[in-house]
Amino acid sequence: MSLDWKWTRTSISTLRSSCAMFSRDERGSVTYFAIFMMMMMMLVGGIAVDLMKNEMARTRVQATLDRAVLAAADLDQTLDPAAVVTDYFVKSGLGDYSPTVTVDEGLNFRTVSATAAPGTTRTQFMRLMGVPELPVNAGGTAEERVSNVEISMVLDISGSMGSNDKMENLQDAAKTFIDTVIRDETQDLISVSLIPYTAQVSAGQDIFEAMQIPRLSGNPGWCVDFVPDDFNTTTVRMDGTYEQMQFFDEGWNRYNSQHITNPGCPGRDDGSSDPRNRGYEQIIGFSQNAATLKNRIDNYRARANTSIHLGMKWGVAMLDPSFRPVTQALGLQNKVDSAFGNRPAPYTDVETLKTVLLMTDGQNVNTTRIHRWAYEDSYSNRVHWLKYPLHWYLNNYWRGSWDDVRYTKYTSGQADGFLENICTAAKQKGIVVWSIGFEVTNYSAGVMEDCASSPSHFFRVEGIEITEAFEAIAKQINQLRLTQ
Repeated sequence: MSLDWKWTRTSISTLRSSCAMFSRDERGSVTYFAIFMMMMMMLVGGIAVDLMKNEMARTRVQATLDRAVLAAADLDQTLDPAAVVTDYFVKSGLGDYSPTVTVDEGLNFRTVSATAAPGTTRTQFMRLMGVPELPVNAGGTAEERVSNVEISMVLDISGSMGSNDKMENLQDAAKTFIDTVIRDETQDLISVSLIPYTAQVSAGQDIFEAMQIPRLSGNPGWCVDFVPDDFNTTTVRMDGTYEQMQFFDEGWNRYNSQHITNPGCPGRDDGSSDPRNRGYEQIIGFSQNAATLKNRIDNYRARANTSIHLGMKWGVAMLDPSFRPVTQALGLQNKVDSAFGNRPAPYTDVETLKTVLLMTDGQNVNTTRIHRWAYEDSYSNRVHWLKYPLHWYLNNYWRGSWDDVRYTKYTSGQADGFLENICTAAKQKGIVVWSIGFEVTNYSAGVMEDCASSPSHFFRVEGIEITEAFEAIAKQINQLRLTQ
């Protein structure tokens, strides 16, 4: 009996010792932890796979919906907007997501919203956590809205435009632009001003008088002689301090004529049947009459030299609020569409886009003037230069130094500087500047690209490509944007 008790005490003591050793023994515990962590990593990785699969499906549906509503919102789209959206889904193999489409449209806008029918992707790993599928949702809205737009078309009609069908190509391109921006849905929203330029810009009698510019008898032109500082600002003055540009023809190889045909200041309207003398080169301001604009473009004729900076100055000035008194005065005379009587809008008007389309086929040249004693100081002198082209007369009759009669007001390089200044001033005011170099040299292309709002706003084209450039600019003016 006592031996059994002793053996029992020994056994219990041994068992306790073994248990204590086992409790302190850490061999094999890392294996259990590693297995646990591996299982967790597999589960997390599986969740990532499920989420990635779901996101790919959602992105595909969303991208299809975005493209669909953009196409449906296009104002040129003649099909039913809802049908357009549905068709995009069907052709993308996503017909099961049959979208719900709502359309809101008016005279100058179309808004298309769409929501794809809820879909799901099945999960492989998240189902172990009680999530057998994930939702696929997509929705969006696209809008094309034609807001108020003020456009200045500044077009080169200098002598070089008379070769290689360039004038005809320009006329086709400009008329395509007019037809693209002026449509029924843009009524009273988009105004176009035509500013043709050569060695000068003919403002026309109405603008001239509204700006209170004093005129010289014997000078039939309607051109303003800006000074260098005028190209540092977008504004124009209404205080009568501008000078009237001299009216003369620089021509060399011409016969004596009672009516000069290629004046530096174009647009002399003498009532003749000759389009060159009917004032077709005068500015047309703030019009939405496509027929009138296109008819004027059709009557442009190539003449004289190139002063890009002067064309740009006028194009920008007609977008500056300082020009509004002119527009209002013309409106009272029914010479500006009544809808545009208070244009140009303030620069702070977020509903109005101001843009210049500047085109040239060449580059600036030296600018010539006649000395004051031989022009301004005498009525008979001014009448004299209506009869004789300047250089033809000097070559045939003048026996003194030519520099006694004429001088270079500024060089081509200075003119390029004036152009850079007015382009910079315009862009600082938020005016969008498009430029087109039409069969130009590399130098001229660089000047025109620098003037544009960005390199993507500059087009360098040849031949009939000019029509494509004008049309592309017109389409971008009606900005299509994804709003959600």
